[in-house]
Amino acid sequence: MTQPLHTENLLNRPLELPCGAIIKNRLMKSAMSDSLADGEGNPTQAQSRLYERWAEGGIGLSVVGEVQIDALFLENPGNLVLSEQSDIKELQALTSRAAINNAHIWPQLGHAGGLAYQPLSKPKGPSALCIGDFECEGMSEQDIALLPHQFAKSAAIAKQAGFTGVQIHAGHGFLLSQFLSPLFNHRTDLYGGSVENRSRIIIEVIAEVRSTVGGTFPIGIKINCSDQLEGGLTQEDALEVISLLNTTSIDLIEISGGSYFPGAKSSSDSASNGPYFIDFSVKAKGLTNIPLVVTGGFKKREQVIDALSINAADSIGLGRTLILRPDLPNEWLEGEGVTFDFPKFKSPPQGGVTAWYTMLLTAISHDNEKEFNLELLPAIQSYENRDKARITKWQAKYQM
Repeated sequence: MTQPLHTENLLNRPLELPCGAIIKNRLMKSAMSDSLADGEGNPTQAQSRLYERWAEGGIGLSVVGEVQIDALFLENPGNLVLSEQSDIKELQALTSRAAINNAHIWPQLGHAGGLAYQPLSKPKGPSALCIGDFECEGMSEQDIALLPHQFAKSAAIAKQAGFTGVQIHAGHGFLLSQFLSPLFNHRTDLYGGSVENRSRIIIEVIAEVRSTVGGTFPIGIKINCSDQLEGGLTQEDALEVISLLNTTSIDLIEISGGSYFPGAKSSSDSASNGPYFIDFSVKAKGLTNIPLVVTGGFKKREQVIDALSINAADSIGLGRTLILRPDLPNEWLEGEGVTFDFPKFKSPPQGGVTAWYTMLLTAISHDNEKEFNLELLPAIQSYENRDKARITKWQAKYQM
């Protein structure tokens, strides 16, 4: 049944960013690691088709997850890389298809740091650590000093390739998130200790990216409201980070939570029926004039309407809902209260559910999701085998 007109307008209102760019509605496809690049950091036809599907489905903004600024510190060998070795024509082919219907398409610029893919990396984070099975080297001051330039260089390539903005990845346990977290950041110099110091590299990255791309190109950021790890970033610290971001030229702050650190709780695997981070987002709204996106746990149209109507956020980030229904924005924008069942898995291994959804993304990119019938364990095996097959290609491309 069609909902009242005012709720339609709530979802369909354009969102003007501080830089002047306009996102056509209040629904965002949050970053997910689609693992559809070619094993050398370049897009494929399948990846371009995937983002075209979401644009056809009515999304206002899609963010391409885990786009690396440094091929030596990747999250996965299916990632895109934005560097001097990038294939600009293939990137332009992706952005031209992903930006149909006036949709925005942004890469999520990141550096995996201590969580870098070990078969192709020597993980390196803010501090040298050995926690259980987790081990990484510590970054030197020279390593840190290079980061703003690396992010800015990748942002410039993104702009050249036709992306309509960029998102800086400072969440989910990857490098910039590691700097924010006292669990990972034990530094005693200007980049460790207080929240202000732990945020310093992020502020420097934003400033360098802005100087490079200019004042009218959107720059977003994704941060955790909590690492959901003992000794990690707390909500109190995260609110202080929000206040610091309010002094920068950032255009959109996406709030999420959790970490891919081994053994960490995954928010996206939660059995909760409701959004995860609304209470934090309400507090954050009181600390900044920058538009906020809240991501995590939105499974029903009324949940999105409720969050927007109480001004808990300016936009809503969607993830797995858009894997199960790529055209969901059009349905919700038309007032349809679509409901659907999420698959349930009994005692899945860590990362297993993510692997299953990633293989479903692959099916969507080939327009054959209706035939997708992989059980959890075969999906995990297919996902892992695909990564292993890319290792030699990555090594050859980047002369490892």
